Amino acid sequence: MSENKLGHESSPYLLQHAKNPVHWHAWNEEALGRAKKENKPIFLSVGYSSCHWCHVMAHESFEDEEIAKIMNENFVNIKVDREERPDLDDIYQKACQITTGQGGWPLSVFLTPDQRPFYVGTYFPALDSYGRPGFGSLCRQLAQSWKEKPKDIEKAADNFMQNLGKLQQHQTPSKIDKSILDEAAINLLQIADTTYGGFGQAPKFPNASNLSFMFRYSKLSGISKFEKF
Repeated sequence: MSENKLGHESSPYLLQHAKNPVHWHAWNEEALGRAKKENKPIFLSVGYSSCHWCHVMAHESFEDEEIAKIMNENFVNIKVDREERPDLDDIYQKACQITTGQGGWPLSVFLTPDQRPFYVGTYFPALDSYGRPGFGSLCRQLAQSWKEKPKDIEKAADNFMQNLGKLQQHQTPSKIDKSILDEAAINLLQIADTTYGGFGQAPKFPNASNLSFMFRYSKLSGISKFEKF
């Protein structure tokens, strides 16, 4: 009988979920082997101990008995601390960026038993809202698709892997036209939140690459409004 197996982990983030009704595993051979043996999809949740939206999703979904029951019956559920496994976080963040155009935490990934992603997102609210499925409904839908539409799952996983492969292909370095930098800086400034920080609307996550670009562009251009941001 499966159970929550995070109680003996050393990661503070994993220990925060040791009493969830979800039967969490750490990323290890036992969990991955179970997925293959039982031919069950994997639900992978990646986060870190101080992540606000990780705590929100944990409280809304992973502490909910009904949602936990759906997860336990249909998936092998794995928790990963991005501080412990930045390699896994990097791989599946790229998969998320391919689909949504952005990444973040908590990172929520549904995988085939051989660890290929077929559905990826970040924070999901527990309940349906504004015509979008909540996490419980999403788990039901994907579990049903796994059983009834395996070809669709396989196709989605293949598409993810092909796109990830393209990202890893070597590209010939080329000189960047300054007009491209100008346009990127203007676009970022238009969505910058000068009151609370960050870019776009909530939920927001620190975007080191955008902040680094804005800092370097301010030095390159000498335009004060970029430097102030």
